[in-house]
Amino acid sequence: EEPGKPDYDNVPSAIFSQPPCGTCGLTEEAAAEKYGSVDVYVTKFKPMKHTMPTGRGEEEKMMMKLICVSEGFEDAGKVVGCHMVGAEAGEMMQGIGIAMKAGAKKADFDATVGIHPTAAEEWCTMRTKTRTTTKA
Repeated sequence: EEPGKPDYDNVPSAIFSQPPCGTCGLTEEAAAEKYGSVDVYVTKFKPMKHTMPTGRGEEEKMMMKLICVSEGFEDAGKVVGCHMVGAEAGEMMQGIGIAMKAGAKKADFDATVGIHPTAAEEWCTMRTKTRTTTKA
């Protein structure tokens, strides 16, 4: 059997800087343009492993952003973008990329039990919408 043609949509990527950055899918603006309206969930936090006195607590912070199509629009709930800054961004984006290739919806992320205590569990606990962005 011949190999299939590569699918270049939702390719996860990472920048191994300090702090690391990772991304998969569309930016907030590109997603709103393509789908009409997207709901954006953002969380900023200090990883639990740095809540104890490690000497790096103020330096080790994370930001995660999840973008999904708004209700009332075609593909409602579909996760179309994930972006983060913080430790293990590349590792997390690889798994997120698989979920997005499989067509994961926000409800799938919400129904997943996160591994505690990890920073990655935040992808499963973002329940409060930060904003809605609509097509310009």
